[in-house]
Amino acid sequence: MNFEKAKDVCRSFPGATEDIKWGADVVFSVGEKMFMVTGADNPQGMSFKVEDERFLELTDRPGIIPAPYLARAKWVRVEHADALGDKEAAELLRRSYELVFAKLTKKLQREIGEA
Repeated sequence: MNFEKAKDVCRSFPGATEDIKWGADVVFSVGEKMFMVTGADNPQGMSFKVEDERFLELTDRPGIIPAPYLARAKWVRVEHADALGDKEAAELLRRSYELVFAKLTKKLQREIGEA
């Protein structure tokens, strides 16, 4: 998946916010909790959270590695746009959003759902 297209997918999620952190990274969050990170001006990959059981499966593929600094939290880094097809990438980004959303307080989940 093209990394610009991935950003568009993330922008479509309810309550998703986008900001720049660490000077050069675009971070997508829900309830102030990150679910996807990519480069700001020149995206050279994207990182996102995956389910524990998918972590090893995905990192065994070419072009996908454990995300630096976030691998212990089961984040992967897609280094090449062609490592994932559009449909699979969109599904994985949706799942990352859902995993993070599920950890929010019930009150915050309701507020985001009503927005």
